[in-house]
Parts: sequence; structure tokens; C-alpha cells
Amino acid sequence: MPIDPAAAVAAPARRATLEWDHRDVLLYHLGIGAGGAATDDAELRYTLESRLQVLPAFATVAGGGQAAGGGLAVPGIDVDPATVLHAEQHIALHRPIPVRGKAVQTTRVAEVLDRGRAAVIVLRSEVADEDGPLWTAEASAHVRGEGGFGGSPGPDRRRAVPSREPDHTVDRATRPDQALLYRLSGDFNPLHADPRFARAAGFERPILHGLCSYGLVLKAVVDTLLAGDATRVRSYRARFAGIFLPGETMRIRMWADHGRVQVLATAADRDDAAVLADTVVTFD
Repeated sequence: MPIDPAAAVAAPARRATLEWDHRDVLLYHLGIGAGGAATDDAELRYTLESRLQVLPAFATVAGGGQAAGGGLAVPGIDVDPATVLHAEQHIALHRPIPVRGKAVQTTRVAEVLDRGRAAVIVLRSEVADEDGPLWTAEASAHVRGEGGFGGSPGPDRRRAVPSREPDHTVDRATRPDQALLYRLSGDFNPLHADPRFARAAGFERPILHGLCSYGLVLKAVVDTLLAGDATRVRSYRARFAGIFLPGETMRIRMWADHGRVQVLATAADRDDAAVLADTVVTFD
């Protein structure tokens, strides 16, 4: 069987060294759409090294290609990459991410869930520097055709949006070349750059990285609800619910409630098709 859940969970943890500095942070922020109003004080906290803070979603690219923790190259897992979709992403912050850092990432398969027609592989990464833990990340990979092995389906994290009107709705335009800029932070999948590859995969043109949408949405929450202070974010979870095309406008609805905000992100240009769902940010 392509997936042996017991072997995957029992496999030794993988360790990688992550290093980054202000140039990596600046590039990431530009890749998720910061700096559109280039001289705005609110944007300079993302684009000018003398005022720089780190948006917590940077954790998904810290160290470039090393941030993926080796992907699914794990004993007990042998699957066709074409059947794999990034399903969910979660980050829990233990303290603010520094502008310059060197840390050790330890990644293991936390669980393999059985969703019937698919398996979901949950990769958990713990990241710490010499001063202690920095963040914990979980990435869930949905693998088509690999379910039905009798395992647990795991918790149901689906969240209906509140029945009331959102407390805030903001639109964020993206650039036609947004994916080309974002990919410089380490994800060079041709699906996001090569039109022929995208068409072969069933898309009319290259699509935006899901993790680019993930960062864009968190920035909108920080700017709208947290007065632009990224250090107040404590955790961020989202499910990738649909594609987004570079050049489209992201519509971000927010329902705030006592230190947490539920978010729904949609493609405003395509009848509000869902992009990120079951999305929650917690904050101080």
C-alpha cells in the first residue's frame, strides 16, 4: 500500500536548520502584497528594514525550501505528487518571529487520517532557536485515492460562518505577477508560473500559491483588527477551499469575538468563490 500509517507515524523526525534575515522577510511581505501604497506608514512596517516587523505567516517560508520539512519524503509514504493537495495550515506562535534568525526545525508525521476516498497526512514541525521555542506548525496534505484503510477520520474542524453580518469586509487587489514574486520565497512549483503546466493540470492559467493567499489574509486581519501589530497574533488556522488567480481581488470577511476572529476569504471576481474557509486567528 502506498501509505503505511503506522510506519509513517513511527518514522524518525527530520531536522533542518532554518536561517533568514531582513531581505527574506521583505521579499515575503512583497510577495503577499505589502507595499502597494509604498510610502504609507502602515505599509512601511512590512517593507522598510528600519521599521520592520515579521508577519507570523512568514513561518511557512522561513529558510526557503527548508521550511517544508522535507515534504512527504517519509518512510511509509509513497504517493503520486499529482494526487496531493495542501489541505490545511496551522501556525501557533510561542513568541514574535525575529527579523533575523537561525533556528532548528524538527518535523514528523503526527497522524494519518482516513477520510474515505482520501488520506490526510498531518506534518507537525517544532521550530526553536537558542532562546527557546519560536513556533509550531501543522500542514495537512490531502492525498486522493489513499483512504479507506480503517483509520480515524480525525476531528471535524468545519466552521459555519456566523449568521450575522461581518464586522469587517475588506477587498485586497493582487498583481497579475503576484505568483511570480511570491515564488521567490521558495516554492517554485511550475503550476504557479508556467501556463502550459497549469493547462495540463486543468487550470486556465497559473494559479496563486495557497500559502500566498494565507499570508495575504493574515495581513488583512492584522491591519484591520490589530492596528497593524503582527506581534499580537497567537495562532492562525485555515483550510484551502479553492483556487485564486493572480490579478483577482480577494474579499475578506471578518467576525471578531473576544481575542479571536473567524475569517472567510473569497474571490470577488468569481461570484465570491471560496478561497480560504474554516479560518480562525487568535490574538492578544
